[in-house]
Amino acid sequence: MADYKKDSISLTGAVGLGTGVMISAGIFALLGQVAQLAGAWFPLIFIAGGIVTAFSAYSYIKLSNEFPSAGGIGMFLVQAYGKGTITAAAALLMAISMVINQSLVARTFGTYTLQLFDVDQSSYLVPLLGVGLLTFAFLVNISGNSFIQSFTSIASLLKIAGLAVFGIGGLSVAGFSFAPAESGGNSVDPTIASYIAAVALTILAFKGFTTITNSGSEITKPKKNVGRAIMISISISLLVYLLIAWSVSSNLPLDQIIKTKDYALAEAARPAFGDYGLWFTVGIAIIATISGIIASVFAVSRMLAMLTDMKLIPHKHFGMPGDIQKHTLVYTIVLAMFLTIFFDLSRIASMGAILYLVMDMIIHWGVFKHLREKVGANSVIVLTALSLDAVILAAFIWVKINSDLFVVGVSFVFILLIFAGERFFLKRTA
Repeated sequence: MADYKKDSISLTGAVGLGTGVMISAGIFALLGQVAQLAGAWFPLIFIAGGIVTAFSAYSYIKLSNEFPSAGGIGMFLVQAYGKGTITAAAALLMAISMVINQSLVARTFGTYTLQLFDVDQSSYLVPLLGVGLLTFAFLVNISGNSFIQSFTSIASLLKIAGLAVFGIGGLSVAGFSFAPAESGGNSVDPTIASYIAAVALTILAFKGFTTITNSGSEITKPKKNVGRAIMISISISLLVYLLIAWSVSSNLPLDQIIKTKDYALAEAARPAFGDYGLWFTVGIAIIATISGIIASVFAVSRMLAMLTDMKLIPHKHFGMPGDIQKHTLVYTIVLAMFLTIFFDLSRIASMGAILYLVMDMIIHWGVFKHLREKVGANSVIVLTALSLDAVILAAFIWVKINSDLFVVGVSFVFILLIFAGERFFLKRTA
């Protein structure tokens, strides 16, 4: 059985976990991709993403208040759909989207670290550094909750303070200008679909709040603090995202932001602060990605352990010592390493967005159809969240079909295999 420790995570620790996951991947890995889709006014897309995320978070807060659980989303799905294929498959979609997020952060770590050296970004060192970070995250996670929450809380404070300095400093250099980014000679002409698709990536930047729900029963006074931690984390992340996005927009032309989309913050530090600014930005990126990986691995391993305890997913010990949590840590890290090695940042982000939005829609439908009275949810808010997800997912898929059909195909084959595999497993073990 998995070992869950009640009251082992404080409100501050929960906020640290949430912001640790969000800010690490959200701003460092995705800002350039958002600019590529939305054009000169890309900072405003983060506001849209924050609003959509707030609607989405409503369902999770209501569920957490009624069913606080260390399995978080897995337990929510059981309450809505029972122990069947939909529950198991949707929970795996969530877990895998979080593992995808880990590989996104790991590659971001490698990309930003190499900015300190004259190394091509296509170098094998990017995935190698990412794999090294994932190995470190595994070692930290086997050390226990107390160390994890202390480490992530301190790291979150450091990176938030550092990014605030970067954002305010960059805006100061630009005379606190909030004008759209200059085109730089190559204008981007976004469509309505690409604007909406860009929101999908910002949602991926905010989805770290689910890390908090996945640790529900381990948080002190969960019915009071889970909702608080979620809203505080989203608010802090949105403020940081806006500061950084406007700072980058003020110091780099749009074509340069897009060209250097995998390391746009480091590139923006050069004209604003010179070499010292570059070192400072890369240092913050390293702290942010390390804390993000640790917090995400922490949440996913507990969710997979609970699904295993409920016999909703297959599990093999492979001769490994320790409890189920230790085994799921290994599975999580190995899959993240595979994605880190074989996929680039853009495709990793796209897969993560598609899988997460599908799972999110299943959660909202379950609340509306089966649980709205039990958890006291407002139907209008839940249906609004569901509708926003559907529109954003449709726009994102349409844009990706026209630009990268491969990643859409891989994502949908992956989803079909998960549902088919879970149906086969549950029928065999019934």
